[in-house]
Amino acid sequence: MNDEEVKCQDPSGVTRREFLKIGGITAAVPLVGTRVVEAAGEPVKIYGPGKVPVELTVNGSKHTLQVEPRVTLLDALRDNLNITGAKRVCDRGECGACTVLIDNKSVYACSVLAIDAQGKQIATIESLMQGDQLHPVQQAFVEGDASQCGFCTPGFVVAAKAMLDKHPNPTADDVRRGLAGNFCRCGTYAGIRQAIAQVSQKGA
Repeated sequence: MNDEEVKCQDPSGVTRREFLKIGGITAAVPLVGTRVVEAAGEPVKIYGPGKVPVELTVNGSKHTLQVEPRVTLLDALRDNLNITGAKRVCDRGECGACTVLIDNKSVYACSVLAIDAQGKQIATIESLMQGDQLHPVQQAFVEGDASQCGFCTPGFVVAAKAMLDKHPNPTADDVRRGLAGNFCRCGTYAGIRQAIAQVSQKGA
């Protein structure tokens, strides 16, 4: 079967040879920027593999970066913007140490591509503190001694804030569901639950 026969049968209009060219780019062909191909009758932008401009809105400030399309939001935050509150621990979407807010929803920054976070409001733990004033969740974590090694703490604080924004007076089930994506290797769950109870009782 030749390429023309494949193209006639494939509704995307992309031949097998063209698909292999798109997917099999090597370092010997350092294409940059974006290209457009037709897939399923619609124009689709192909980015990379070189660096492309990416505009991120982080903690209310806009930043324009030059990163490869494969760069995660976590790597862009830490390596390009020096915003290091979100921690790289498992780097595979299992522990929650890199939790940030995207449009007020908690997500793993290690599992989101920076290029896909464009046009969205990204908030990291750095945005919670106002001047010298800790956010109520942060203050409760300090007063409740809800951390030990501290690597998981930023992710827990961000996830707890998102959960409390949705459930100001959370039930035990609300807490379990809201923090189910975060893991503490030190086992400080009792202190974390105490901190959340403290915040909810104050109505913060």
